Amino acid sequence: MNTKLHAYIELIRPFTLLAPLIVSSSVMIASLISQGNTTFTLSTLLTILPASICFVLLNGASNILNQATDHTEDALSKPYRPLPKGDILQKEAYNLSLLLYSLAILLSLTIHILFSFFILLISFFSITYSLPPRIKQILFINQLWVSIPRGLLGILASWSVFGDPFQPLPLSIGTIALIFLFGGTATKDMLDSEADKHAGTKTLINTYGIKKTALISYIFMTTAFILIIPLILLDILNPSLLPLTLLTILCFIIFWQMTNTQKNKKYENTTAWTLMYTTYFIYALSFAFITIMFS
Repeated sequence: MNTKLHAYIELIRPFTLLAPLIVSSSVMIASLISQGNTTFTLSTLLTILPASICFVLLNGASNILNQATDHTEDALSKPYRPLPKGDILQKEAYNLSLLLYSLAILLSLTIHILFSFFILLISFFSITYSLPPRIKQILFINQLWVSIPRGLLGILASWSVFGDPFQPLPLSIGTIALIFLFGGTATKDMLDSEADKHAGTKTLINTYGIKKTALISYIFMTTAFILIIPLILLDILNPSLLPLTLLTILCFIIFWQMTNTQKNKKYENTTAWTLMYTTYFIYALSFAFITIMFS
């Protein structure tokens, strides 16, 4: 494979694109069926596919932009990445990121205005996370800046393709995702602790240490899934979603993995990060599946 092309693929980080593709399409199908529409046509597929691709493009653009702005830190903690290695220039990374953001926004316009608005909003959060005012450097707010677009807005945008995103069901599921990711996002900073500190970026890890951060993360991740119980009692969520509370078991394993930091050789980051990512993946897919089955 051409060296430059291989470097671009590495820059996009393909593994992280699976979740937005599969999760978004699953939530779209769930929203469609919850409206009482069980008929799948070519038109339905031609709506789901480009809408899902929008999330893939956004995630890829965000990955590239983050690496372009963090190339100095990556030179310390992840020297094997394309930018520190010199396989790709910083300007090239910026250009590719801009291209993907532009394609995502333009493609979103083929769905409808509300969906496009959500895509613009998600873009705003991911861009301002890396570029000035560079929210990434602000403690606690940086966690929120990741969890809002990837949790709440991602769910609402997907639901909006066929349904009303401001109904109690998508708002509740999106809020649970936000709370979970607020805690779980800390797992991505474990290997970058010293590099972030050197760059003046305050994270939970380099401010409170790994043990306190693991506890804070565990509290938020567990609270997210326990919140399902009162939402069911309040008749906001269907009792069929109760099994999702079992994901608190995975939250404890993530907590344990965080206190026993291990590099995951296959997926670049720590085992805790991989498991956190997988847990969110299971949560979103299970919600979509249960909603489809019990609608």
